[in-house]
Amino acid sequence: MRISIRDILLALSVPINWGMGFTFAKAGLSEFPPLFLMSMRFSLSAVLLCWFFPAPVGQLRAIFMIALVSATIQYGLTFTGLVGLDASTAILLVQLEVPFGALLAAIFLNDKLGWMRSLGMAVAFFGVGMIAGAPGLRNQLFSAFLVMSGALTWSLGQVMIKKMVSISGFQLIAWVAIFAGPQMLISSLMVESGHLMALKNATLVGWGTVIYMGIIMTALGYAIWYHLLKKYDVNQVMPFLLLLPVSSILGAVLFLGERPNLRTLIGGVFVIIGVAAIVFFGQGKKFDNGCG
Repeated sequence: MRISIRDILLALSVPINWGMGFTFAKAGLSEFPPLFLMSMRFSLSAVLLCWFFPAPVGQLRAIFMIALVSATIQYGLTFTGLVGLDASTAILLVQLEVPFGALLAAIFLNDKLGWMRSLGMAVAFFGVGMIAGAPGLRNQLFSAFLVMSGALTWSLGQVMIKKMVSISGFQLIAWVAIFAGPQMLISSLMVESGHLMALKNATLVGWGTVIYMGIIMTALGYAIWYHLLKKYDVNQVMPFLLLLPVSSILGAVLFLGERPNLRTLIGGVFVIIGVAAIVFFGQGKKFDNGCG
């Protein structure tokens, strides 16, 4: 199925939305613990969306598990790692979602990798190796590991979504948020501290981050993404996410004053080239999501 002009514009909005949200999240993490910030983000999305979308009867258990994997665990790993990394470095590591996704699709969805996509995976991981060896990252390898683990977990969540029966993007993100908010809050209360102090001292930057991530990045961004993911093959819409590190790095430079070093940027280029190879040589390979 060819992507319509309208859906191309929707697809272009996703990497801009998420890329800028990643930058804003870095600022918000200076005021809130990671899981606590994410719990407020998803709780806000749930409050906004729950009134409009009824419970998908028969799929609540599957959505609970998707929320646990692709939201609670994934964001817990990714944003805890982001605390110790520059946003521009972290967003490049997040691009491992694509090679991880291709690998998991081969394992669970019988998608054939082929030698070009396998080569793309190797190039992407080589780029990550360059980034990990950058001088500024040598004392932050555990944070990098957390972000990469989050990328793997996100990819697993997307495979789980593709195996579901038909459900609209807004309904899916609404119920993912309904489950993820409490999951994250409980997790935060178990492993994080300083919640009341964070709420008391939060500034417009912190609350603005919560609002942007809850409304724009989650409710709107993920609804668009899930809509496209259910309507088209994964490899038709995935190329648009190649713009995500570009928008995020620009945001980090403009709003956070970050200056990525040359080795990190070169490694990032290898990552993006590898991701592009996986995506474009995967065109035409359909992930069976049970929808016919």
